[in-house]
Amino acid sequence: MIVIVLPDIVSEDRLMAAARRNDQDAMMHIYDTYFPPVYNFIRLRVADTATAEDLASDVFVRLVSAMRGRNAPHHSLRGWLFRVARNLVNDHYGRNRKISEEVLDEWVPSPNDPDPEVQFFRALDIERVRRALRMLADDQQEVLLLRFSQMLSLQETADIMGRNVGAIKSLQFRAVNTLRQILGDYRLEAERG
Repeated sequence: MIVIVLPDIVSEDRLMAAARRNDQDAMMHIYDTYFPPVYNFIRLRVADTATAEDLASDVFVRLVSAMRGRNAPHHSLRGWLFRVARNLVNDHYGRNRKISEEVLDEWVPSPNDPDPEVQFFRALDIERVRRALRMLADDQQEVLLLRFSQMLSLQETADIMGRNVGAIKSLQFRAVNTLRQILGDYRLEAERG
């Protein structure tokens, strides 16, 4: 399962301030801290690991360049990094790049219980969720992955997706309702046999 783990905002602000003062240790710490989550975020859209690594590296090359100029992040380092990552993926593949089925499969965990009956029923449920996720619109998939799998805040998700918080709330609400409806339809089909 791909999970993005981010540092707390206070630590981020201190790192950003030190990096703006041209502190090389702070820049290395930013790289070490944020490369894995930025890479994993890019992997949500890019199936090829080498391409994902290249794009993630480009994010940090742009950060170093931005820190030398007026385009340095001022409010949210993580928002800036993820926005740049999203833009690089969009530039590389186009805006309507679907999240790959492999990545969706990684997002939904496999059953771990050794009991064959439990595994069978969990596998059925997990497969239903995977199929339902594949049926959602691209932006609905992305908002659910960022909010629930990656545990990002509404503001962070809005920053990454280039929308306002109200739009993210609305998109999330529609995505959850659509997912609920699809899963309900599956349940009705199963009951009818």
